[in-house]
Amino acid sequence: MKLIRQIDDFPDSLRGGAITIGNFDGVHRGHAVIVDQLKRFASDLSGPAIVFTFDPHPVRILRPEQTPPPLTWTNRKADLLAELGVDAVFAYPTDLELLQLTYREFFDRIIVQQLGAKAMVEGPNFFFGKGREGNIENLAELCTSSSIQLEIVKPLVETDEFISSSRIRNLIRQGDVDTAREMLTRPYRIRGMVTHGAARGTTIGFPTANLDAIDTLIPAMGVYAGRTYVRGRSHWSAIHIGPNPTFGEELPKVESHLLEFEESIYGEAIEVDFVSRIRDIQQFESVDQLTDQLKLDVDATRDLARQFSS
Repeated sequence: MKLIRQIDDFPDSLRGGAITIGNFDGVHRGHAVIVDQLKRFASDLSGPAIVFTFDPHPVRILRPEQTPPPLTWTNRKADLLAELGVDAVFAYPTDLELLQLTYREFFDRIIVQQLGAKAMVEGPNFFFGKGREGNIENLAELCTSSSIQLEIVKPLVETDEFISSSRIRNLIRQGDVDTAREMLTRPYRIRGMVTHGAARGTTIGFPTANLDAIDTLIPAMGVYAGRTYVRGRSHWSAIHIGPNPTFGEELPKVESHLLEFEESIYGEAIEVDFVSRIRDIQQFESVDQLTDQLKLDVDATRDLARQFSS
């Protein structure tokens, strides 16, 4: 799978295939349905299946104060789409020039001239061009006049609601990573740099990796079970998000206690998957009560590890 970031790097070998355009934030099961149709079109055309996305999100340029925190970074998004079977992801470098194109200009310049598309797949809520003036009806007319096949895929519904990036974002804000995981194609993941903390975890037998510089949405405060990825390997972990009220700390932190792991990873970049929520943040009357609870958290994490390994 190729990740392309500049139009000058777009090879002729990727022209003449099927494309879909969108943000694909999180890469959820609704996106997977679109990619399945995209691959069918590409197979019929004997061409590539290409996802065209934006980096950064257009809202970050037009209305930065309204920009929602992303669910994925670009390379993670590309990896998830590669798992679904796309041939290339074009992370177009969004700028004002692109956002000022009318929907007809966008179609002619990007879809026809630069990508050479022969087929397109979109959802019913697709908008394109300056001010989101182009809609599905406009796209259908342009595709017909340019002999481009078009398929509109119905949104995937779960519990009477569409699966969407916005819905998943709200679930993660609430700490419901379990339901979010069921809607995503992979468990929700964040990344960050390991920094020095107060080292209290080490003194009570539960050392943690403290994450900083996190550039995606942080789940609600609580204790979670998940996996931490260090140097390409995963380790089941109990993850704490929030302050440590037992020690009088009010500043929220993101900490991951890696099971059966004793190496020093200060200054390294790591990634953390959230598999399931264990409990809320609590204040304990003593350190002994805290350590007793941490043992239960680790046991719950091990139980989930066995469940997901079976």
